[in-house]
Amino acid sequence: MLSLHGVGKTYATGLRALDGVALAVAPGEIVAVVGGSGCGKSTLLRLVSGLDRPTDGEVVLDGTAITAPHERIGIVFQEPRLLPWLTVAGNVGFGLADRSRAERAERVAQALDRVGLADKAGVWPRELSGGQAQRVAIARALVTRPEVLLLDEPFSALDAFTRIDLQDHLLDLWADFKPTLLVVTHDVDEAIVLADRVTVMRPHPGRIYETIETDLPRPRDRQSAAYDFAKRRVLAALDRSLDRKAVTDDGRTMSEAGAALWW
Repeated sequence: MLSLHGVGKTYATGLRALDGVALAVAPGEIVAVVGGSGCGKSTLLRLVSGLDRPTDGEVVLDGTAITAPHERIGIVFQEPRLLPWLTVAGNVGFGLADRSRAERAERVAQALDRVGLADKAGVWPRELSGGQAQRVAIARALVTRPEVLLLDEPFSALDAFTRIDLQDHLLDLWADFKPTLLVVTHDVDEAIVLADRVTVMRPHPGRIYETIETDLPRPRDRQSAAYDFAKRRVLAALDRSLDRKAVTDDGRTMSEAGAALWW
């Protein structure tokens, strides 16, 4: 179980990026985090990854506090960040240095085959398209079989067709051993296609505003009425989270515009 207990983050400049974030993600669950600019989505992912430490609260994985990068947690960034001096196979196998050569070769070959790049093992990163490079980054993150995989806007720089293709590839890879996925995205469609739950954050400082269940069968039909209803729910929550004019007694923001999306 991945748990965040009252997590807050204040930077040296005095900026309060996150405040009182509490979240529990079950093993094998996919949770997407969406929200407007300044709501601390990327900061949240850095804290969960151990790349940064919270000012308040703690991040815990199965009883262990995460205070530094951890072998059980993988991460995929918006940019592939491949090592240019290594081949595709070398990049994918980079985190398997402690394994035997035979096991490393087998796992790298399997990972590349799963992302459709078995024929690119010997090429250099500069020879890949953007979509291919991101597939390599996903294969590299998953080849070590982490219990938790964090994805920070992993497909935002890609065209719409490639993005949909990689979303499907990601779900295929996830189905192999079902790691916990925590996905930060600006794309509501992406959140609904991937996630079991969508967590909407509110900015200044970043905190959880609402969590919406997306209990839809996979593969998800983007044209179905159920999918459309889930999308409307998330859009309505996003709209309300960004409207600071009207606040209810319990601290939740409400708006005429947000309510208008509930139909």
